[in-house]
Amino acid sequence: MTTAFDPIVLGGKPLTSRIVMAPMTRSRAFGPGTEPTELMATYYAQRASAGLIVTEGIQPSPVGQGYPDTPGLHTPGQVAAWRTVTEAVDREGGVIFAQLMHTGRIGHPSLLPDGLVPVAPSAVTAKGRVFTHQGPKDFVTPRELSEEEIRQTIADYAAAAQGAIEAGFDGVEIHGGNGYLVHQFLAPNTNLRTDAWGGDTEGRVRFAVEVTAAVAEAIGGHRVGLRISPGNPYNDIAEDQPAEVYEALLERLAGLDLAYVHVLEGPVRDLTARLRKAWPGTFVLNPFTYPAVTGPEALKLVEDGSADMVAYGALFLANPDLPTRLAAGGPFNTPDVATFYGGDHRGYTDYPTLTDYPTLTTLSGVTGVTGVTGVTA
Repeated sequence: MTTAFDPIVLGGKPLTSRIVMAPMTRSRAFGPGTEPTELMATYYAQRASAGLIVTEGIQPSPVGQGYPDTPGLHTPGQVAAWRTVTEAVDREGGVIFAQLMHTGRIGHPSLLPDGLVPVAPSAVTAKGRVFTHQGPKDFVTPRELSEEEIRQTIADYAAAAQGAIEAGFDGVEIHGGNGYLVHQFLAPNTNLRTDAWGGDTEGRVRFAVEVTAAVAEAIGGHRVGLRISPGNPYNDIAEDQPAEVYEALLERLAGLDLAYVHVLEGPVRDLTARLRKAWPGTFVLNPFTYPAVTGPEALKLVEDGSADMVAYGALFLANPDLPTRLAAGGPFNTPDVATFYGGDHRGYTDYPTLTDYPTLTTLSGVTGVTGVTGVTA
């Protein structure tokens, strides 16, 4: 029987286990020009025992930024700064992919340089508010992308992927979920286009397919993963019949020889099973466990064949040595929700490992893992 602690080869890269650190936005890119910092290098290196680390969302272009202090990967300075992170992870024996995340309509002009405004497949305003340096602000109506701008955006993803490899990443994950730009093209309530980039299923999956294909061509499909969140209503997305769209998407991607597909699961496990069956390659699952964080019970998803790898979010945030703790059955540090976004080392690089304690019996302030929903990427 295969377990989550068994090694696996991912896109030709040997991994020590099938336990993935899921991407989690932390908003601590305080370097010049949204560059990563030495503190971020420490954070990721602490978690290098993961079979695979997927970074927080990284914008592939200036207009792709949707939150304060999120890092970019579109300038030479950013590439150089990320090299500090990848070298730190490599010294600890880890494998790390950069998640490329264009937030599309999710954001605010105050977060963008040079008078830019958020863009999207259609000029449809998201319900809700976004946090900025000036406090929460209503989402604005995005500007609809032209055909030329869509092509440029695809090129931006490919260029950022090349920058990631130059920076020392082992690969990239394209964020196609959580209501961000790729997801906005997939969803019928955010993509109202009647041209070849919208309309029917074929049109709505086109952007995701062409972004993935361009990135695969730029750096090799074996270095590329895609994250999707079928039916996820986050960021005002509505997908009444996700199975048809996502099965069509996976069918069109099957020939690219990708490293993996990463599913952020909703409450419908049957849909996950259908996608698992539809995808011929490595299947990474971030299981639906709301309102609890993903815990040790998710390891069984590898054992029963539901997934090839299992991703942990908030529990990995709070437990830098999570694979060791999972193997031991705990105990687990409880994630501190108040320090998820922004701030300094507190709630970031100061979570203790098991070896920080004299014995397991002397642990204090370490509790179970229910009641925390995690952080988004």
